[in-house]
Amino acid sequence: MSLLFFFAKRFIAGETLVEALNVLTLLHRQGFLTTLDYLGENVKDESRAILAASVYNEVFDELKKRQLDLNVSVKLTQIGLYINRDLCIKNLKMIAQKAREINGFVRVDIEGSDTTTDTFDIVKKLKTEGYPVGAAVQAMLRRTPTDVVSLLENQVTMRLCKGAYKESVDIAYQNKNDVDRQYVALMKRLLTSGLYHGIATHDKKIIENTKAFAKENKISPSQFEFQMLMGIGRKLQKQLIEEGYRVRIYVPFGHAWLPYTIRRLRERKENIWFVLKHLFKK
Repeated sequence: MSLLFFFAKRFIAGETLVEALNVLTLLHRQGFLTTLDYLGENVKDESRAILAASVYNEVFDELKKRQLDLNVSVKLTQIGLYINRDLCIKNLKMIAQKAREINGFVRVDIEGSDTTTDTFDIVKKLKTEGYPVGAAVQAMLRRTPTDVVSLLENQVTMRLCKGAYKESVDIAYQNKNDVDRQYVALMKRLLTSGLYHGIATHDKKIIENTKAFAKENKISPSQFEFQMLMGIGRKLQKQLIEEGYRVRIYVPFGHAWLPYTIRRLRERKENIWFVLKHLFKK
């Protein structure tokens, strides 16, 4: 347990909201944007799903009080998707309504492929109803280009990531070069869409590609942002800030750090080496 927490604590703000808020405050002072994620997923108990949704209301109150970014990330399986779709929508609307009242934003995280269709359908539904919600998309999934077109048609802003879930070959690209190729193509589509999106990657080559494409197409650094995980590539994060780019840090917190950490390490074997590689880097 202590060894796993040693791995987890670099990438998690803490178990309590107070700890997370302190981390957000420090990042804010350093010039970073942030999104706060209350850890938890695959919830099968209705009372736990309702409780998780209520925590986000408390989170928004505290973020506003401390004048921090009113931006959160939510997993639909945490707030009821595996229990009842209507319950999930009700809980997400409660969170998104709070965000709307205070001019905040809710990013709906992407999870395993068994939830992808429901996730995008729910996000598009809430978006058409005027709620401040956005989606996350995985470049590794073969279906993503089609999903991106549909989401753009509904004016949904996106977080573009490579994807960390282990999926079968018929659902997802298995080769890194194939994933990277699709990522770059999607990045170009998003940056020329006229909407504000997040390019979520720690891949230096892709970051340089993104910067070059933006400059070539006269896309201002204020028209998009880079997004990165807390605790990974700190030097690169600071460098991008110094260059005038917007960088949002994904900051998770909560008592569910153990299953979160184990799942991340098991999803793909390379994640273990990724953690080890960055564990002692600044």
